[in-house]
Amino acid sequence: MSKPILLTPSQARKIILHAAGLSRHGQFGKGKEAAYKLINHLGFVQIDTNYIVERAHHHSIAARVPDYQTEWLTQLQAAGRIFESWTFASGYVPMHEYRFSLPVKQIFAAKRALQTPLEINLMRKVLDRIAREGPLMARDFENDRLTKSSGWWDWRPSKVALERLHFDGRLMTMRTGNFQKVYDLPENIIPASVDTSMPAPEEYARHVIVRSLKALGIANFKDIARSGWYAKQNLIKPALQKMVSEGKVYTVLVKGLTDSTLYMLPEYKNKKITVAGDVFILSPFDILNVFRQRLLKFFHFDYMVECFVPAPKRKYGYFSLPVLLGDTFVARMDSKAERKQQILIIHNLHFEPIELSKPTIVKIAKAIKEFARFNQCSSVEFKKSNKKTYLKIMQQLVG
Repeated sequence: MSKPILLTPSQARKIILHAAGLSRHGQFGKGKEAAYKLINHLGFVQIDTNYIVERAHHHSIAARVPDYQTEWLTQLQAAGRIFESWTFASGYVPMHEYRFSLPVKQIFAAKRALQTPLEINLMRKVLDRIAREGPLMARDFENDRLTKSSGWWDWRPSKVALERLHFDGRLMTMRTGNFQKVYDLPENIIPASVDTSMPAPEEYARHVIVRSLKALGIANFKDIARSGWYAKQNLIKPALQKMVSEGKVYTVLVKGLTDSTLYMLPEYKNKKITVAGDVFILSPFDILNVFRQRLLKFFHFDYMVECFVPAPKRKYGYFSLPVLLGDTFVARMDSKAERKQQILIIHNLHFEPIELSKPTIVKIAKAIKEFARFNQCSSVEFKKSNKKTYLKIMQQLVG
């Protein structure tokens, strides 16, 4: 077993940003192939339905692939190169890693083992109909609701059956252009060349560890386990210890951080990484942001998406987007795309307590203009900011 790798906080941030694909604009190139390379590298791009601004999966890719077009995800799915699956959330995964989704599906099937005869019969009917008729949407099934729906958590029985079949792997989904799910049998979606064998427990655990560290760069055991496809911690821990002893994973010490052992892949031991100082407006569900304590530890950025917080308790806004400059979070932008009017409304542009030069403010303004265009908006309207001098410059450049 080698000695821990000693890193400064700055070196650690560089590794984390490079792993996240945020060391510079276009780190994976341009075009649809760059979008695939990104998904293949991260192993998972989270899907979210919130449409205040463009949905999280498109937003996360667009932040990294300069010319990104939203239809590319549909095309990559149709070509059998990615599929929708569950890890710690729902997201897009490279198709060649399909077999590593099977243990997750097995877990979901076991959780749903105790079902009523009525539920089991309905699921059989749903499977039989899709086998006979081909791909179907939830609306293609009769409205078997007995009471009025009160939201997505109160699905009608046929929708529940479709989702259960999706979670346990007996169905897979594609997405329409307007984000609706289309359910189909796996054999109609998975290319014949894809390995569909169940991985052995240790092989699965090793995959989880490598996948997590590829996307996170540096992480503690808790972060690896949390991002790891519902893998049991008692499965990951011995595999991680073994990989460390084999030199396939390194332990890391970061100056000033002593609360837990950190890990990284050997490829970063001597890698020269330059952070370009570009501006990224990120989704709340970006891989860099979803682990809140990790974000605070490495970037000193205390962030929470406040759409889950009661309105009176919100500090920055309903859907505040982190603004990253180089390796520093400089602002939070609570915005909404009014698509019919083609206006990106920024309800609150809150700057962190960092002095910014005018050239830096110009860079942020340019990023906001590009973000507006990505959201089909031709103009930007600012409502509020905690830095009036910065806002004035922004309005001259963007408004």
